[in-house]
Amino acid sequence: MEDGDVYDCIDVYKQPGLNHPLLKDHKIQMKPSSIPVWMDTETFPSDSFSQAEPSIIECPTGTVPILRSNGSSTIATHNIDGLKNDMQWERAGLRYMGDLYGACASLNVWEPKVKGSQDSSAIWISIENRRGQQPDRVSAGLRVAPALSGDAFVRLHVAWFDGYSKKGCIDHNCPGYVQVHPHIGPGSRIQPSSVYGGDQRVADIQIFKEPKSNYWWVSYNNIAIGYWPGGLFEFIRYRGDLAFWGGQVEGPTASSKSPQMGSGHFASEGFGKAAFIRKIEIADDTVKFATPNRYMVEHGSSDQSKYTTGGFDISKDFGMTIYYGGPGSMRA
Repeated sequence: MEDGDVYDCIDVYKQPGLNHPLLKDHKIQMKPSSIPVWMDTETFPSDSFSQAEPSIIECPTGTVPILRSNGSSTIATHNIDGLKNDMQWERAGLRYMGDLYGACASLNVWEPKVKGSQDSSAIWISIENRRGQQPDRVSAGLRVAPALSGDAFVRLHVAWFDGYSKKGCIDHNCPGYVQVHPHIGPGSRIQPSSVYGGDQRVADIQIFKEPKSNYWWVSYNNIAIGYWPGGLFEFIRYRGDLAFWGGQVEGPTASSKSPQMGSGHFASEGFGKAAFIRKIEIADDTVKFATPNRYMVEHGSSDQSKYTTGGFDISKDFGMTIYYGGPGSMRA
């Protein structure tokens, strides 16, 4: 790639995700039966913000791009999307509690500063089912994670956690996630990012469960890129019961030496300075998206001295909106 990234174009049927024992005879679904349309799409001003675009990888049809990472082969895993319980984490954002079959939002794109090479900072959407001792979870969004990519750029990532087997993973670091798009995939660099007091960039992320297959699909700017087969999970196979939109930091020093979250500025600074999430919606069992009931959502932070939320609103122009983020321990 022009930006220096190196991708391997792997035969779609030889990708690492299919090495999962439950996917031994899996027949790949190359696209969902339909891409769900956000209910309020026609009301959102189309030229309000510029879209941040992923790197377009020119892999041939029938192959999928796998980033050849300059980082370690495994990222430090964590409570929120990974394996180990000794990782530190912080969160700030909005969550919905109730049955749901998808979650989407327009994420304000920033490139937060991360000091520790094993820590990361994400702008994130996740869906959980909490029936098990540990929840099943599927997640997608934007993350600065030096341990994954070997650099400090913001990139597209996916993650999941199987509460039954207590196993989780990010991108292609273990099998389970099935990539189908030949040009956009986990690890793609997202650019340009927003400018403090200047141009604001957004990325539209969807996670939705297709009713026919029970697969959990991920889309970027309404382009389906891959999925998790529902059979991988014990509890989220049929529905989720909690969704989260916001920022999360994790790693061995994420609480003691917390990285920036979002823009690195508190929510009170507002538009153009604090990170925002807009068009927050959830899907019902027909995969019809709509703004959540405001009385079924709550917002907050795990540590308000480092990260805050604010500016919660529901408007005709931008739907449900929340501002969030902060400097962490990285004050000037």
